[in-house]
Amino acid sequence: MIDSMIPHGALVLIGDGRKALFLRNKGAPARLRFEVEDVFEQDNPSTSEQGTDQPGRAVTGVGTARNGAIEGTDWHRLAEERFAVEIADTLYRRIHAGRREKLVVVAPPKVLGEMRKAFHKEVTACISAEVPKELTSHPVAEIEKILSAL
Repeated sequence: MIDSMIPHGALVLIGDGRKALFLRNKGAPARLRFEVEDVFEQDNPSTSEQGTDQPGRAVTGVGTARNGAIEGTDWHRLAEERFAVEIADTLYRRIHAGRREKLVVVAPPKVLGEMRKAFHKEVTACISAEVPKELTSHPVAEIEKILSAL
């Protein structure tokens, strides 16, 4: 059960590519009670709203060779990856400043993967659990229920 991995005083990061909630467990491991410590949000519109360039073409040879389309840049995905790195840096600064604490990270699988790549080893050493779920759209009381049920 995940609630046994969220001791009193643990920091719980609920994140996705646009929003991150830093929650502190003020309750017991068996009875979670989260308080919001910090919220980070990023405005990240869809790729079509961010970029207007048409995908390029690649020349694959000379003579009768065919040209191929180059996939366009996914600006939305890139912004999500940058946001994951920013959150990882924020955690590193907190931990490096002497705030060693138990940490639980909850994020959708792709974002969790991006965060893992960006986490410093000091942050990784503090992580007691990872949950591959999207919970940023839920209110805090609902997050408590969902994590308690795991």
